[in-house]
Amino acid sequence: MAHRKQRCWDVEAVFGNIKHNMNFKRFVLRGLEKVETEIGRITMAHNLKKVTFAIF
Repeated sequence: MAHRKQRCWDVEAVFGNIKHNMNFKRFVLRGLEKVETEIGRITMAHNLKKVTFAIF
């Protein structure tokens, strides 16, 4: 049960970082396939940023 609560905080931090630090407010493209591509790119950028900070 405690693990489930911690996961909620971890996910919330990721979305907060994407919204605030990467200035993501809304999707630019329309259509499910295009939105999936857009969120994929955003999460890829977030993960690359995490890896970069972990290395340096």
